[in-house]
Amino acid sequence: MDIRINFNQSEILEKPFLCYEFSNRSCQKFVHTLETRILFYILLSASSIITIIGNLLVIITVVHFRQLHTPTNYLILSLAVADLLVGGVVMPPSMLRSIETCWYLGDLFCKIHSSLDVTLCTASILNLCIISLDRYYAICHPFQYHSKMTSLATLVMIIICWTVSAVLGFGMIFMELNILGVEDFYYENIKCDGGCTLFQSKTIAIVYSLICFYIPALVILCVYLKILHEAQRQVQAIQSVNSELKKEGKANKTLAIIIGVFLTLWVPFFLCNLIDPFIGYSVPPLLFDLFYWIGYYNSTCNPIVYAFFYSWFRHAFRVILSKAIFQTNSSRTVLL
Repeated sequence: MDIRINFNQSEILEKPFLCYEFSNRSCQKFVHTLETRILFYILLSASSIITIIGNLLVIITVVHFRQLHTPTNYLILSLAVADLLVGGVVMPPSMLRSIETCWYLGDLFCKIHSSLDVTLCTASILNLCIISLDRYYAICHPFQYHSKMTSLATLVMIIICWTVSAVLGFGMIFMELNILGVEDFYYENIKCDGGCTLFQSKTIAIVYSLICFYIPALVILCVYLKILHEAQRQVQAIQSVNSELKKEGKANKTLAIIIGVFLTLWVPFFLCNLIDPFIGYSVPPLLFDLFYWIGYYNSTCNPIVYAFFYSWFRHAFRVILSKAIFQTNSSRTVLL
């Protein structure tokens, strides 16, 4: 009798945890200790809050101060909006999924969340690509810059950027293009109750990774190499406007750092995303989740880079945080 009880107890202990105990199609659940869950909730919540506050400061800065109403800063504004939404809309549900290791918010919201995830991360990347092209014209074709990079042209590029991102994100998820051709495999081996992962076939993984990351990253790198070469040539050739070149060079250095941070943080995810379908979807879910969050932190880092490297952003932040922004004509403040 004692032996039987011990055997049954061992069976209970070895039985895997499930997201939905009474579902035959439930995903397995990894249960963290209470202390670990509390720590993760604090850290990831702080990340979300910092992302929201930092990008909100950038948005208020560009919108409020008239001195900053330039095509380049409109692109930075668009980038900050995408990053703000990543922090406010994408990160919180992802936090619940990562810590609880299950999705309890329903299939419809899973599709909406996945669509917003793809849309906003793609918009952030494409905005960085457009910013690099803006800097290219400013440095390499300065006499054509103001005629080409008008406010209207910038607005059109921003609209195209967001439209492409939304069509890709919502179209791929809601039309189920991501499982096209492998539907049977997906529903038999991947789909389960309590799961919310962006599964992709081999073809879609290649197309998605190329459009959202590899092609924009290649364009950005080529453009910045050209900018770097041209900037060095100008510094050597034009000594009389050296101070102005230093300001422009510092701006380009800041944007280059933003690009470098972006590449460093997103490469792990997109590398795994491209490889995973070709190795039988064997990348551990926890590792994939970790790379997701590393990519999200790009949205956290961008406003921090602005604050550290742009003196006029630092000045604007001080005005905002000191509440001087509420004074009359504060929008006309001259930022150093």
